[in-house]
Amino acid sequence: MQSFITIPFSTESNHGLAKVNGVAKFSPAGIVIEFETKWLGMVSGGVEEVRLPIGEILDIKFRKGLMKRSAKIEIRTKTFGILAALPAQDGKLTLKLVRDDIERAESAVLAFNRNMEEYAASLPPPDPPLRSLFDESENETEKLDR
Repeated sequence: MQSFITIPFSTESNHGLAKVNGVAKFSPAGIVIEFETKWLGMVSGGVEEVRLPIGEILDIKFRKGLMKRSAKIEIRTKTFGILAALPAQDGKLTLKLVRDDIERAESAVLAFNRNMEEYAASLPPPDPPLRSLFDESENETEKLDR
């Protein structure tokens, strides 16, 4: 049984000097991005794969284009270092979609956002600050006579 949704995408890198084509595989554990970069439309940089665990993703948004002809998915991560291996710009990865993939992409993003909510709910609560462990009763303590 397939537990992920595959979405083909394209994007640009290095201010339009490189064209990037690939697939994004959305699963409950995270997103796997496979892509190939072609410099000036001719020289291939080879196929690369980057895994984005669900715990590293800050948010993911689906944005519709004009007249249902195009759309895009925007992914932001919690750490900037993970974006270094991706064709990201302005702190986010933008995956441009074609018309045939819009519905599948929108459902993938909705499902992934639900998975992110479930993941966040399953995490243990954060540790309380150390000062919350001590009450202020010491301020009311009387000094003893010697």
